[in-house]
Amino acid sequence: MIISQFDEKANTATLVIKGRFDYACQQAFRDGFSRHPKGTDFVVDLKDVSYIDSSALGMLLLLRDHAGGDGATIELKGASDFVGSALKMARFERLFSFA
Repeated sequence: MIISQFDEKANTATLVIKGRFDYACQQAFRDGFSRHPKGTDFVVDLKDVSYIDSSALGMLLLLRDHAGGDGATIELKGASDFVGSALKMARFERLFSFA
């Protein structure tokens, strides 16, 4: 399940992901970020993610492209050890900030 919240004051969209973050989430994840224009800051809350696969990594890259690529501000927060190790194995610390 993906929940999208927007803080107008901070121009920040938060995507809360619960359960498995895999191909089955693709459309909901895309819908969650595509409604926000380039220049929006994003927070992806991963604290309730129990599983992540390569398609989820691809979705995070799509979010990064949508948000402005190298100039994007995207924070991945609350990742479990399992999810965090998958993100680090993919070297996502070079593309995203972690909290």
